[in-house]
Amino acid sequence: MNIILSNASSDPIYIQIMNQIRQSILSGEMVAGDSLPSIRQLAKDLQVSVITTKRAYEELEKEKLIDSVVGKGCFVSGANKEFIREQRMKRLEEKMMDIISESKELRMTKQDVIDHLTLLFEEE
Repeated sequence: MNIILSNASSDPIYIQIMNQIRQSILSGEMVAGDSLPSIRQLAKDLQVSVITTKRAYEELEKEKLIDSVVGKGCFVSGANKEFIREQRMKRLEEKMMDIISESKELRMTKQDVIDHLTLLFEEE
């Protein structure tokens, strides 16, 4: 997991951490059971306060994206698969809307888009 913090961002650091971990989980990069760095280790790696990383983990736990096990650490939760699926579907729909907008600018018909998508899907 590679977290990049930006001082130029208007988001607080804990939100930046939270968003990047959430994105890793929703994208499937991290799956149920994967362990996260300890709060202290992540704080050290990112050169931020332990309080900052603790807050990010607490928020992710409230969303049921991660589980905290006393003495063992934090892990990607397997309990909220439906939420993760819904979030991934939302991201997919946003990308599809971008495709629709772009195809309209190119004056492609609906069938042109379907044909092109079918071709790409079959190549995969």
